Amino acid sequence: MIRFENRAAFAEALADLPEPEEAALEAARSRQSVLTKPAGSLGRLEEIAIFMAGWQRRERPRAELVRAAIFAGNHGVAARGVSAYPPEVTVQMVANFEAGGAAINALTAACGADLRVVALELDRPTGDITCEAAMSEAECLSALNAGAAAVSADSDLFFVGEMGIGNTTPAAALAAQVFAGAPGDWVGRGTGVDDAGVARKAEAVAAALALHGAHCTDAFETLRRLGGREIAAMAGAVLAARRLRVPVLLDGFIACAAAAPLLADNAAFLSHCLAAHCSAEAGHVRLLERFGLDPLLHLGMRLGEGSGAAVAVQIVRSALAAHDGMATFAEASVAGAGAASA
Repeated sequence: MIRFENRAAFAEALADLPEPEEAALEAARSRQSVLTKPAGSLGRLEEIAIFMAGWQRRERPRAELVRAAIFAGNHGVAARGVSAYPPEVTVQMVANFEAGGAAINALTAACGADLRVVALELDRPTGDITCEAAMSEAECLSALNAGAAAVSADSDLFFVGEMGIGNTTPAAALAAQVFAGAPGDWVGRGTGVDDAGVARKAEAVAAALALHGAHCTDAFETLRRLGGREIAAMAGAVLAARRLRVPVLLDGFIACAAAAPLLADNAAFLSHCLAAHCSAEAGHVRLLERFGLDPLLHLGMRLGEGSGAAVAVQIVRSALAAHDGMATFAEASVAGAGAASA
């Protein structure tokens, strides 16, 4: 299990990232070239299979052990009217997750993923980022480690999700801090706030950046000041997955915002990740553009919870099924040159 003993250890883990295995990548490319289909005819499915091969370090990757972790936290900034729902909904939704009644329960069951729900001090919201840091150093480190602890080395594929009323506001602050732009470029309607609610979110982001921006000198400090417990946990989980060479499906706006400060410190950070989908949050579109990631799905989703990633698992499984299950030209006694020109 990955654990960050202190903020220096976190920074060291982020600075020294493992890479995919080149021999496995080449073996997967070679296999794709002799399967009974025209070269490139399965499009992104071929790319996904090769991507998975490199990180799993095997010619024929698999997606048998898919694991998901949903982190929940509450935010002090929620008191500023930045959400359509009150903070107690976070607790209620965690109970719903645990009872099996939420969308993510249905979607992980459909894709065969093992779901873990991690509630992070829901009775103690983070600090209001407009007037203080979200977390102390110890609190941020604890959240990062809670995320890292949710990742198992034997996982074939991993994704994270979140629940936290008000968390699109710190997510927007993180995105604006890392990639600049006006607060209005990054805030959206989240849970369904009206125009006045969107304006309050933009004001909160502007105030947070004015207070903390100059102090956000590395990923840890950016997460500590502007993030939240569930946001830091997602960042810790995605970093732990990279350390263990477990490929990751990135979910929506908040999951991507959690990763943004780490990408700012190491431009190679997201190379073990696929963008599962593009959500209806305008800020998510912008983040994916900055990340250089092409999402697998465009379904207009904006739920969070890891829901988009759960749906995208089916795409990955299809890619690996074709890669592993198809016959080669030689096995099927099909003339390769003729098939390629068909």
